[in-house]
Amino acid sequence: MKKSFFLSLTFCATALFYVSCGNDDNEIVNQTDNAAIKASVLIDAVNEMDLKTGLLVTTNNGTSKSVETAPGICGTITVEKPTAENYPKIFTVDYGTGCATDQITRKGKLKITLTGPVTTTGSKMTIERIDYFINKLKLEGTIEYVNTTTEQTIPKWTRKVLNGKLTDSDGRAYLNTGTYSIRQTEGVLTPTLADNVYEMTEGTHTVTSDKDATLTLTVQETLVKKYSCEFISKGKLKIQGGYLNGVVDYGNNDCNSAYTYTHENGNTYNLTM
Repeated sequence: MKKSFFLSLTFCATALFYVSCGNDDNEIVNQTDNAAIKASVLIDAVNEMDLKTGLLVTTNNGTSKSVETAPGICGTITVEKPTAENYPKIFTVDYGTGCATDQITRKGKLKITLTGPVTTTGSKMTIERIDYFINKLKLEGTIEYVNTTTEQTIPKWTRKVLNGKLTDSDGRAYLNTGTYSIRQTEGVLTPTLADNVYEMTEGTHTVTSDKDATLTLTVQETLVKKYSCEFISKGKLKIQGGYLNGVVDYGNNDCNSAYTYTHENGNTYNLTM
């Protein structure tokens, strides 16, 4: 079942998480204080949203304008050192007191610092959140995206989340950190982002709630993420925390929101984001 990512996130912003299980015997779901997994899904989604914003803003960085707008971004973009030759460049996306794109309201600022072209080995893009909200969720922390390419035909990056924190509308806070290794497998020779395909080959993401519940998600089988699709379409994650000890399987590379969770005892649950 295909859904708009933005509609899905809007739902998450109010309810944090929704799953539909194909088995009425939901002992694992019922036994688990699943607040951490709820937050994990949402945190991963907003991290990808902010990274995508960073790529959109910085890809066209040869402009001579110091203030501009960009398609798909409702905020005002200010650029320090706007000429192509000068680095580091600092982009500030200012959403003010709130503006909406595709039913998602953001307010506050994203400060994006680029040490060199994002396609150049050694360049780092840093995304800092400043009094930043998506809908009623407050987001803090920094995303670092570092180019680690050694072969030009296979671009690679490391994505790291530092001091991440999500505070929901009820005031519950979730700390999060994690690192993923990423490589680009399609769209390398084209100038657009739309045909890019990325693989997350390894990495771990940890979420800790204000009640000290911790969930750890580790790449077990390479995750496939198409730029044109808002969902991971293939790969497996190992999930451990509380009663959860199993594997999430994202399927066979279809662009949809369905996936399965298989617990250590062999029970499989059909889930939909």
